[in-house]
Amino acid sequence: MMTTADSHNGRRLTARGAKTRTRIVTAAADLMYIQGVGGTTLDEVLAASGVSKSQLYHHFDGKDALVRAVIDHVGQRVIERERDALGHVSTLPGLRRWRDALVANNALRHGAYGCALGSLASEVSDHDDLARRALSHLFTEWQGLLAGVLRRLQDSGALPPEAPVDQLATGLMGALQGGYMLAQTARDVTPMATSIDMALAHIESLSAG
Repeated sequence: MMTTADSHNGRRLTARGAKTRTRIVTAAADLMYIQGVGGTTLDEVLAASGVSKSQLYHHFDGKDALVRAVIDHVGQRVIERERDALGHVSTLPGLRRWRDALVANNALRHGAYGCALGSLASEVSDHDDLARRALSHLFTEWQGLLAGVLRRLQDSGALPPEAPVDQLATGLMGALQGGYMLAQTARDVTPMATSIDMALAHIESLSAG
């Protein structure tokens, strides 16, 4: 029978076991995105996923282990989305279109739940170092995608060679995550749009010529 990634007890997962694990993680991710990590109980995950308690504990030692799996799941989804969105951007208008898509998507929920990764980071970083390091790696990867866009702008002459690409990527990521948080508290994406626009305006001000 086909097997896949290891479960927490070291045994290989069967295809059925992997499907069950995915169902648990997906249900937990959806609940934690809306209710927060602290506001989501394992009983709620059991109810939403339709699995038994024994099945859950077969795959996860407890809530912390489940949260780490949620971070991996959400992180993969976010990074794949951003890789698709940013991977071929090489112009300032293209960067603006990336901004427009993120703001428009968040506007569908009136900014209610913020960035999926940012929300997880705000809840778990102080008490779970493994989770914090996983999130740090994901944010670094996301920031690296932004830096890649800025380097392509340099290569095309849209930004001068001396432009501090890594610092600009850090500032843009900060504006994005801060914007998500402001939109979440205001239930309005306007602060998010404004924050990113300020960062992009600075980048555009460095444009060669």
